[in-house]
Amino acid sequence: MIQVEGLTKYYGERAAIRDLAFTIERGEVIGFLGLNGAGKTTALKILGCVLLPTAGKALVDGFDVVRDPHEIRKRIGFLPDLPPLYDEMTVGGYLSFVAQLRGVPTSEARARVVEVQRQTALEEVDRELIGRLSHGFRQRVGVAQAMVHKPKLLILDEPTAGLDPKQIVEMRAVIRGLRQSHTVLVSSHILSELSQICDRLLIIQDGEIVAQGTEEELARRFGGRGAVEVEVRAAGVAAAAALKKVAGVAGAEVVRESAGVAVLRAEAPPDARPAIVRALVAAEMDVLRVDRAVEKLESIFLKLTEGKEAA
Repeated sequence: MIQVEGLTKYYGERAAIRDLAFTIERGEVIGFLGLNGAGKTTALKILGCVLLPTAGKALVDGFDVVRDPHEIRKRIGFLPDLPPLYDEMTVGGYLSFVAQLRGVPTSEARARVVEVQRQTALEEVDRELIGRLSHGFRQRVGVAQAMVHKPKLLILDEPTAGLDPKQIVEMRAVIRGLRQSHTVLVSSHILSELSQICDRLLIIQDGEIVAQGTEEELARRFGGRGAVEVEVRAAGVAAAAALKKVAGVAGAEVVRESAGVAVLRAEAPPDARPAIVRALVAAEMDVLRVDRAVEKLESIFLKLTEGKEAA
């Protein structure tokens, strides 16, 4: 759906992005993760045909952002960091207006508005003036206008910015629902949000992609060996001794222990879990839980953005 090679954008002598390269397949939900000022918005505006690149190539659905911007605009829905809303219009009237601007036939416009209102939970405010809506509802209207013409690609720039915890949960549910019919590229600096809704992550720092992949792939590459967390009904010291004898386990420590139940963390790859369970059962210990314990996205992100040496 998206192919980017060597994408670069200068503002005067300052490079906002440099030599970006990545691909996004149809139907993927991709998170664009970076600190404020890292270059996320610049890259999204180029893909949305709002800015022209200084160098490099970007294709959306096979069309070049420089040569074929009008064709690309037909195929994408774009939510910028500030949603393009008209406060004096009602929600339904505004979405109908946007549908017509995007080329939706008049006979189909109302049906499309009803559908996107259902997808974004806006039915109850159809007749409300946009200027009277809460920030959360305004963000939903911004998402709805981006998808009212059934685009193949949705580009969402910080869709959860300024939302309270309840609104963030609601927006997360909206974005999850989009994966069935759209390719989605969503940017944020809220790490937990992208972790929960995205298939893969692109991490950008100082205008460059410093890492990309699933959270598990990033954990394997930048988080060390990985770990396995085990909960057993046994003494922690005895359980740790049993774990250290398992092939592939580099170390084991007791995380907490209470009422005859111990939780341990073993430094080991995920595929060591079957051997770990066998060893504990052979030592006559009741295994209550075995989980993969990869390094969290927050820790990985901090490592990658501390400096290029860390990446």
